[in-house]
Amino acid sequence: MKRGLRLHRQDNCIVMLDDVRRGEAVAYDGGSVIANADVDLGHKLSIEAIAIGEKIRKYGASIGSATAAIAPGDHIHTHNLKSDYIVGFHH
Repeated sequence: MKRGLRLHRQDNCIVMLDDVRRGEAVAYDGGSVIANADVDLGHKLSIEAIAIGEKIRKYGASIGSATAAIAPGDHIHTHNLKSDYIVGFHH
């Protein structure tokens, strides 16, 4: 089973400690989730359903807001996360 790290008990995402492929189970302290996409080492994976506009929590603090509905097992990155703290640039 692949591994993820939940940095704080209130986080709704984990940080991948391994590369994971769609359909693989990922264990973390507190449970497990099935990856809905390929997610590389160091990237975030959702462990809860997150609604549009809801805060994404990492380190026990908000790191931004969801720009799309995020299901448990979804990759969290710039395609569905908007930082509330830094400006994003679009090409």
